[in-house]
Amino acid sequence: MTGKTRLKQHIFFLAVMMVGMLAIYASKGVYARQDTLDDSWETLRNRTYPQWFRDAKLGVFIHWGVYSVPSYGGPESYAEWYLRGLQAGAQNRIDFMRDNYGEDFTYEDFAPLWKAELFDPDEWAEIFERAGAKYIILVSKHHDGFCLWPSEYARDWNSVDIGPGRDIVGELGEAVRERDIRFGLYYSLPEWNHPLHRWYIDPHDAIGPYVEQHMIPQFKELVGTYKPDLLFADGEWFNDAEDWHARQLISWYYNLVGEDAIVNDRWGHGSNIGYITPEYSSGAVETDRPWAEVRGLGRSFGLNRNEKLDAYMTSRELIHLFVRTVAYGGGLTINVGPSADGKIPLLQQERIEQLGDWIRVNEEAIYGAGQWKRSGEEREVTLERVDPVIDFNWVRNAPGYPIAEDHFTAEWNGYIEAGHSEVYQFSSVVDDGMRLYIDGNLVLDLWEQDAGGTDSEAMRDDDGVLRHGQAELEAGKKYPVRIEYYETVQNARIHLYWESPSLEREIVPQKNLFTDKDLPEGDGLRAIYRSMRQYVAYTRNHGNLYAISFEWPDDQFVLPLSEPAPGTKISLLGRQGALDWTWENGQLIIDTSPVKYNEMPGHEAWTFRIASYDAGGDL
Repeated sequence: MTGKTRLKQHIFFLAVMMVGMLAIYASKGVYARQDTLDDSWETLRNRTYPQWFRDAKLGVFIHWGVYSVPSYGGPESYAEWYLRGLQAGAQNRIDFMRDNYGEDFTYEDFAPLWKAELFDPDEWAEIFERAGAKYIILVSKHHDGFCLWPSEYARDWNSVDIGPGRDIVGELGEAVRERDIRFGLYYSLPEWNHPLHRWYIDPHDAIGPYVEQHMIPQFKELVGTYKPDLLFADGEWFNDAEDWHARQLISWYYNLVGEDAIVNDRWGHGSNIGYITPEYSSGAVETDRPWAEVRGLGRSFGLNRNEKLDAYMTSRELIHLFVRTVAYGGGLTINVGPSADGKIPLLQQERIEQLGDWIRVNEEAIYGAGQWKRSGEEREVTLERVDPVIDFNWVRNAPGYPIAEDHFTAEWNGYIEAGHSEVYQFSSVVDDGMRLYIDGNLVLDLWEQDAGGTDSEAMRDDDGVLRHGQAELEAGKKYPVRIEYYETVQNARIHLYWESPSLEREIVPQKNLFTDKDLPEGDGLRAIYRSMRQYVAYTRNHGNLYAISFEWPDDQFVLPLSEPAPGTKISLLGRQGALDWTWENGQLIIDTSPVKYNEMPGHEAWTFRIASYDAGGDL
């Protein structure tokens, strides 16, 4: 550690301790008043969720801060976790910072480089409006503790005292509210580098002084000043709700903001409150509580300049995901990660505005829509190919189109040939389960594992399991091999290793894997992936049923629905006129042959309105 770094950290520590002492005095008054609003968990949970959120369907998340200066991480990592990567010894982040900013550079030195010189809150609000968003959620403070408002509890570590020199929270809140977009704030409960408690480093049960002396008064400063319509807490997972004083804080917030206030579900173990926020899921959640899928357009929330183009959803994929969430009774909070200068990257703008273009044509099937008796129609899909090796870390991705991101299986078949006659040790790191058979014998069984984790902990830890099994192999002999794999939700990975007295541990290489016994050189294994894939989504609104097709039906759109009443009108949203239909053998057959190419409203998904359809009273 350099003298410069030690001095900076010493000054930062003293400043925070002084603020902490002031917070003690402030909290004696402010926090005491909170006790008069100490509603029970039962009272809070029985509180009605605001209708505006149920109707909104689409929100925009915004991750922007000091981490937007490096905008860097592994291609599949969260760039906003840059500081934690440095603390954990992530060599790629350490090298990146040293090579590009110098040996003595620290994370704190990024702050004055975050200038936000092109930040225009009105421009952002206009983009969000064109995207069809009904609310936004701005990250007011991420886990690095940097505040986007002039916090008294983060002197010289906020966007007014250093960097942009602007109250980002206040400026953006005013801009979006002028366009009737609801204003939400994300607030990280813990901080990685606070002197009172360093999250992930200090014992989890030692967080009390930090919560009482820093987090609570800062939370009340933020919420009391800006009165957000929505509060998104995060970082709760190592502690319970009592540690965070969650019940008291939620009660205080509800009483301050009123009936339109809503919180999410990340308030610590035992809270069981708020709308549900799965991350990077398939967009299909079964719950009686409001929910919204939360994810980035790519793999990161904060801008990651190291991401590849194929990490970004296409507009078609984004629209389909959004429609699925609405069909399952939820919604989508899609993230943008502005660059350090304050511009939302053009590719991100394009994607969300293309979603907005689609919504404008189909909005009667979206805003305020409810879930029908079933969410849609799906069919089994497969993907067949040759995989050179079994060495995959899909993270939150599908193996390839048309396989879904979650709930898929894979099977690899072929032959394996060893280079030495001896006992080989096979091992695997896998999430969620796998079996390895060689010559018909079960060699490795990792089928039944505890998935663990929660939706709000996606991507926090790499929990793949390593197990071992052995088989005696004869050099030059090809043995039949079969590998079975399944994925449930969130992260997906499988890596197959071997080792022997003559061989150090390695991924089983392509040269030792064969799709055919007679091949002279290894080419890998035959793979077949399977999953279910939705091709129609249903929503209900205004007494109508809406069938949203993810594939254009060339001549007929066939749906397994009960017979509509005689004279029922069926139409394609965005096109004038009705479409003829018939019903036979339990299927509604809509004639789409008259629709000309230039009459098709878009090219990603198409909504058919079945007017006043009640399917025997199911609406």
